[in-house]
Amino acid sequence: MTEVSRGRAEILLVEDNPADVRLFREAFKLHSAQATLDVATDGEEALRRLRREPPFTSTRRPDLVILDLNLPKMDGRDVLATIKGDPELRHIPVVVMTTSDAPSDVNRAYDLHANCYIRKPTDINEFMNAIARCETFWLTVVRLPNR
Repeated sequence: MTEVSRGRAEILLVEDNPADVRLFREAFKLHSAQATLDVATDGEEALRRLRREPPFTSTRRPDLVILDLNLPKMDGRDVLATIKGDPELRHIPVVVMTTSDAPSDVNRAYDLHANCYIRKPTDINEFMNAIARCETFWLTVVRLPNR
């Protein structure tokens, strides 16, 4: 039985924009009693968390990653390629959620094996609704791997 099926999912949000992090936290607070949201503010930190390198050795690996593409230190595309190229991490679903609607970004994300691509809505109500729908799908509809 996974943590998700017991009612608690671990989500890693990889986002460098403090305003967006606040919105994500608010959305999860409003819509989810079943998720813990951890935040990495750059690509390098995200990979350290995923690999449980110091100082993240005691953290649980996330059940889901929500990844922005435009990140400091290591671009989100490189983070995605690293996750999906690592046998220990590739099973973790990665939701790309970014401001870009460029076909090249969408295509590249799927070429790198993103599990889905969502353009961040600019309207706050649409943003909150998108998070709620994403959470419902990934945490209640989908069966996540048990690893």
